[in-house]
Amino acid sequence: MTQLTDMPRDPGRPVSLPNLRTALWLAELGIPALPLREGKVPFGNCRACANSACGDRPHMKANGPCQCPAPCHGWAAATTDPAVLTSPAWAAAWRQAAAVAYHPGGGGLTVVDLDNAEAITWAREKLPATKTVPTTRGEHWIYRGAMQSANKVRPGIDIKSLAAYARWYGPGTEAITALPDDVRALATKDEPAPRPAAYAITVPTVVGGGECRHRTPAYLERGIAMAEQRIKEASEAIHNAVYRMFLAVLSVHGRCGCLTDAHIKRLFTAAQGKGESLRHCEAAWANARTQLGV
Repeated sequence: MTQLTDMPRDPGRPVSLPNLRTALWLAELGIPALPLREGKVPFGNCRACANSACGDRPHMKANGPCQCPAPCHGWAAATTDPAVLTSPAWAAAWRQAAAVAYHPGGGGLTVVDLDNAEAITWAREKLPATKTVPTTRGEHWIYRGAMQSANKVRPGIDIKSLAAYARWYGPGTEAITALPDDVRALATKDEPAPRPAAYAITVPTVVGGGECRHRTPAYLERGIAMAEQRIKEASEAIHNAVYRMFLAVLSVHGRCGCLTDAHIKRLFTAAQGKGESLRHCEAAWANARTQLGV
């Protein structure tokens, strides 16, 4: 992978859109790029894949790129192919793009996203120096080497590499160094071995002795399916999105005995499909139950 250096003023091709020009430069370095909308989010899926109708996986390779013609499936759309980046199918996205993102793992990189001053202080004390890029709230520390992505590995710290995207803030300063074991350990730290038994949901007595309306199969199925979809569509702050969906499901179904082990497993599977660890899933579920008192 080519060292990240100051971007050349003239990319050597007649491209007027600055975000596209940046993406083409990243592609020349072997770093897959994609456009972002306002709010640092990718463009929505194409019509064939809207609302994850395709199930996401059929159009993605293990580490991308997406096989759809337009930017689709978030990080998996990132590409180093200039013909794709400048294609008519991508033109509308570049005209509306507010920023550029890249797939770090696809370019052999790992980004340690430090979101506040406390996280930066911790990194300076614990991690080896490497290329540093100022962001809107903190810093990106970029290392050479790819690994599993993970959110909230420490307060204010995410790891973005495989199956993730990071916003491009510029080439940064300092020389890029090899990915240290200390960063890899952050993503696997304290992982439990076997999966514990599923949580038991207490079934309260239904007032009046009538049947709980939530036992209608279609009603419950819609709730679980909607939570799965929302988790799959979450693009950032995955841990928070998972917690909110667990909280929403429990607030409706947690007190009436509707939920089964199979329903809980579906929610956990959706969360783990977005990169959440089993430990984070269990913690989010337990925290949601505590919050609601169920």
